Amino acid sequence: MKPVVGATPRVVKSEQEWREQLGPEEYAVLRQAGTERPFVGEYTDTTETGVYECRACGAELFRSDTKFESHCGWPSFFDPADTKAVILREDREMGMKRVEVLCASCHSHLGHVFEGEGYNTPTDQRYCINSISLKMVPKP
Repeated sequence: MKPVVGATPRVVKSEQEWREQLGPEEYAVLRQAGTERPFVGEYTDTTETGVYECRACGAELFRSDTKFESHCGWPSFFDPADTKAVILREDREMGMKRVEVLCASCHSHLGHVFEGEGYNTPTDQRYCINSISLKMVPKP
């Protein structure tokens, strides 16, 4: 994965340390910018109240009150928990222009954000996030 230009992660580990901490599928998505298959993720259809953290470093990324059903095969959110929770950068892989979403704390790959798709959300954005990038912490 390409390093983020102009930003230093707060959580820094060697690739060997990441490999030891994360399972092979987690590593492929979080550290190598892979994508899990649609409709198989743990949180695709979750409606539980809580906070979604980065599976790699535990930073708070999204809250359940911003999650919505987009029927795209991955969990969708219309806004991060905090404007500084994620980093957005241009992604021209796979022959198209997209916006990649990274954890601001450890620079792990989370997914992509799309705008103008017509979803009835306050931001008109869809943060399409890999379930395997997240850990849901339920709140009463």
